[in-house]
This record gives sequence, C-alpha cells and structure tokens, in this order.
Amino acid sequence: MASTPQQQQQTRAALKAADAAERRERLRRALPATVELLQSRQADRIDDSDIDAYVSLNWLEWHGGGLRLTITGRNVCAQSLPTVAA
Repeated sequence: MASTPQQQQQTRAALKAADAAERRERLRRALPATVELLQSRQADRIDDSDIDAYVSLNWLEWHGGGLRLTITGRNVCAQSLPTVAA
C-alpha cells in the first residue's frame, strides 16, 4: 500500500525530530568533556559543528573572542553529574 504525500511528510518530520533529539543527547553527554577542554585552553580540539550546535542551544556563548559556558550550559552539566547517595 502506497503512502500519501502527507504520510511521507510526517515520516520525514519524525525522522528529523529523532535525529535532532539524538544529536542533542550526544552533545549533552559530551558537554562536561567540552568544558574541560575549554578550561584547559584546548578549544581547538572541539569540532566546529559541535561549537555551532552548543551556541545555538545556548549552552556556550562567544565572549571576548573566546567561548564560555552559559547558565543554561552550567545547568545541563549539573544535571549530568552523578548524584551521591546520602
């Protein structure tokens, strides 16, 4: 049975959303290591497309010619840290 153009469009939109969610999750997992690279002044080791994605997510921002973590980025990092059982 052939799918309609509307079904095809919905399928493409769902795949695009899934890809975006997967990329965001990968970036979220990698953010603490990215911050370590920034702190050790090794930003050149961060992929340019990842930097663009972090900036568009408002997790990093350009400041005075360098990158820095935003408040949102700090919160994302804090959520990534393992919790210590009391």
